[in-house]
Amino acid sequence: MGRPRPRSPALILDAGALIAYERGDQEVVTLLEGSEREGVSVTIPAGVLAQAWRDGARQARLARLVGAEDVMVVPLDEPVAKAVGSLCASTGTSDLVDASVVIAAQATGGLVLTSDPGDLRRLDPSLPLERV
Repeated sequence: MGRPRPRSPALILDAGALIAYERGDQEVVTLLEGSEREGVSVTIPAGVLAQAWRDGARQARLARLVGAEDVMVVPLDEPVAKAVGSLCASTGTSDLVDASVVIAAQATGGLVLTSDPGDLRRLDPSLPLERV
């Protein structure tokens, strides 16, 4: 059956969501296919992609997702890096990739698909999350 479709202007994916998608997790695949049909944008912070990417030739599903028109890989440029570092400092945490997911979600107002909601909640308790 699958999950009900989240009502969000954007979906932000963490590494766990990318890995689940690559492995063919039916709920995640259905959710992302639904977002494409509904015109919901998908955001992947660059560090998240680095955590999940191993071999593009063997990760065809992930390569297609990253190359899709409605998917944006957010670079870790200077302004984002400063925001990520500031968030880590203010929360007493050190996971830069998780912080980049939170910064992307705050910037887009989107829903985060994550396999590890606890770490993200420490960074922003009000963050809209869905566990995958």
